[in-house]
Amino acid sequence: MPHIIIEYSANLEDEVAPMRLVEALHAAALETGAFPLAGLRTRAERRDHYLIADGDPGNAFIAVGVRIGEGRDAATRRRVAEVLMAVLERETAEIFRCRGLALSLDVSEIDGTASLKTNNLHQRLKARAKP
Repeated sequence: MPHIIIEYSANLEDEVAPMRLVEALHAAALETGAFPLAGLRTRAERRDHYLIADGDPGNAFIAVGVRIGEGRDAATRRRVAEVLMAVLERETAEIFRCRGLALSLDVSEIDGTASLKTNNLHQRLKARAKP
């Protein structure tokens, strides 16, 4: 796994295509080599109700949470965070120059004790790869 969850303020939708962020972060996470394709899930959630800093309605935010399974060392988690933040900064560079924009990214491990999963994606991807 990871689950990459992109939260963004509604006032950004005219300037940043949410699906573009989803695709860019998904691809970058895969390119790190830290995660299997079948475990990767990326989604964006628009936030309509928010207050940022001094309340200026032009202020905006994108907060990316990356929830990963246990077992990756601190250096790997840091590398993933840096790669994904670089993509986020690249994708929002023009907006950053023009208005108040808060970007954040957090990679956190999921405690496996009570994290249950059922899926067939690994098997389905293997079956598709066979000639």
